[in-house]
Amino acid sequence: MKIKSDLVKFTAAATLTLTGLGVANVVNSNSMTNHVAAATTKVKINYVPGYGINIWDDYNNPSFTGTRLQHGTTVDVLASAVDSKGKTWYQIGEGQWIQARYTVDAHSSVAQPDTAKNNNLTAKEASKVVNLANAAVGKAYAWGGNGPSGFDCSGLAQYVYSRGAGKEISRSTYSQVKQGKTVSLSNLKPGDLLFWGSASSPYHVGIYVGNNQYVHAATPAQGVVKDNISSYFYPSVAKRVLN
Repeated sequence: MKIKSDLVKFTAAATLTLTGLGVANVVNSNSMTNHVAAATTKVKINYVPGYGINIWDDYNNPSFTGTRLQHGTTVDVLASAVDSKGKTWYQIGEGQWIQARYTVDAHSSVAQPDTAKNNNLTAKEASKVVNLANAAVGKAYAWGGNGPSGFDCSGLAQYVYSRGAGKEISRSTYSQVKQGKTVSLSNLKPGDLLFWGSASSPYHVGIYVGNNQYVHAATPAQGVVKDNISSYFYPSVAKRVLN
């Protein structure tokens, strides 16, 4: 009956809204591809205390939706899928996907703050980011490129954070500059992101690798290079995404 069908849809939508996601549409499992398996479970975000994970619009070739789920948040899983790289994703709403690796069962405990452990973890992540950035030196510049053979500036930043630290950052300089915390250009640490142009809408980004040097996808003619920070091309702002 149509009345019964409408009631089911209303109830499902209301349940999702109560989770704090405010999702108004329920995905019809019949419309999912055969790569997606229906799921009827709850999971809890298990990332880093005080931080959250990105919500993406799809599980293959994802784009950041601009919304995050905080550590410890419980959500309903509508479906699961495996992307082309073998990573498992959970669908939590229409056009809303999260990576399964950042979740645990809803009844499990999540990570608690551990300053010493987090500091050691951050140092290791920063080292991996720097190593991966240095390894990219000499590779080609490619408009819209995010690796592994060619990069543009923001694509390189996204690549080294994702592959080096397992940290998903957004794709453009305009949104990357809004992530992390602003740090003094006189107190940089390896792994910090450097931006040029407007502090709110920069046109270029590079990865600080220590010793007053940074790696960036410079121009189509230069490709990915390592340069010294200099007064004639001085960054406008620095962001520390790894804490």
